[in-house]
Amino acid sequence: MAKGYVIVTESIKDPAGMAEYGKAAAKAMANGVKVLAVDTKAQVLEGEWPATQTVVLEFESPEAARAWYESEEYQAAIPLRQAAADCNAVIVNGL
Repeated sequence: MAKGYVIVTESIKDPAGMAEYGKAAAKAMANGVKVLAVDTKAQVLEGEWPATQTVVLEFESPEAARAWYESEEYQAAIPLRQAAADCNAVIVNGL
């Protein structure tokens, strides 16, 4: 089965607010989430990168990634992230 990856780009406006988001999101990270990268200095190879922070998470499948994103615990954290940063998030399928 193909892995699922969540990639989030964040242009942080409120570092204290992001810290609060981190505390809330940690509750949702306990089950099957593997943090592969959190980078504030992504090396842009082409074009422009729209973020000051990039996060890559790994899941057992794209369905598991979607279930995590839609979980009650993570849904409670999302408004904190969105208030503290301009964000983009995608799920991509592994090979």
